[in-house]
Amino acid sequence: MPVVAARPIALRAAERERLKKMAYGHKTEHRLRVRAQVVLHAARGRSNARIARATGLRLDTVRCWRGRFAEHGLGGLSDRDRSGRPPSFTALQVADAKALACRLPAETGVPLARWTCPELAAELAARGITGPVSASTVRRWLAEDALKPWQYRSWIFITDPEFQVKAERVSEDEYVISADEKTSIQARCRCHPTLAPGQARAMRVNHTYGRGGALAYLAAYDVHRAKVFGRTEPRTGIDPFMNLVAQVMSQEPYASAKRVFWVVDNGSSHRGKKAADRLTAAFPHAVLVHTPVHASWLNQVEIFFSVVQRKVVSPNDFTDLDDLLARFDRHTADQQEELSLRLAA
Repeated sequence: MPVVAARPIALRAAERERLKKMAYGHKTEHRLRVRAQVVLHAARGRSNARIARATGLRLDTVRCWRGRFAEHGLGGLSDRDRSGRPPSFTALQVADAKALACRLPAETGVPLARWTCPELAAELAARGITGPVSASTVRRWLAEDALKPWQYRSWIFITDPEFQVKAERVSEDEYVISADEKTSIQARCRCHPTLAPGQARAMRVNHTYGRGGALAYLAAYDVHRAKVFGRTEPRTGIDPFMNLVAQVMSQEPYASAKRVFWVVDNGSSHRGKKAADRLTAAFPHAVLVHTPVHASWLNQVEIFFSVVQRKVVSPNDFTDLDDLLARFDRHTADQQEELSLRLAA
């Protein structure tokens, strides 16, 4: 049988540069790197047998990629479309699997709170909807329609009959102070030093820690003037809350204002008519406004507390309680300056 002559390869400058990047680039796939090396060897006039020895490939493989490049250029080094094996599951089986995922397990008689992919795979096989199927296959099916039955979100009915009235008062055109407490903030001293982040590495925080005490952080946020007043207390309660009120109400313009609305939730420190009467007795021009029950999200200071948790507390590595106190003092001052700049802009 006659030996087929090796296909001659002549490269343009641009093709040679591209092939060199493919052949020696660190991010190039291995298969593309080897194919590019075959073509570069061939462009030097080397035989297929010599190229096979140099690259460790079979002679037929070298002949294939040399010929593909000669016919189609750089595009010939890519894999051709393949039909692949026939699907193992029909479209109807996939649809039935998704339909089962969209039902609560309790509705189907399965003693589970929510589906996960392994449980769904086992249930599909048990019901005869499919044959044996892997959890990864079920996960791929669900991902097609962004179905995640293992996740859930809670919600609640508004039960306060005066919700509309209370919610409207929150936006009164007066001085509006949104206030609340962030309770039991611990000063955790990690047993090993926290490691700073590096290239392709997140910050590392040791899981074990010693307790250095706890404190409560109280904040009052002037909604219209973007001003924050904060203070730390050993614990929450009526007296710490009234200390926050006194801190704010002793300053201008609140001390001489006609009315100052204090928006609070229904926490024990400021709950009910007694709390409203107590505030009015101490400061006659102060009006306590309670958000509706189960609607503390109306209180804008909760947004500020979320910022405090993310920027100040987490991941909670403090030498002692004094270190935590100093952090809060600095953050309150910095946050006040940032809010003032935003308001001025």
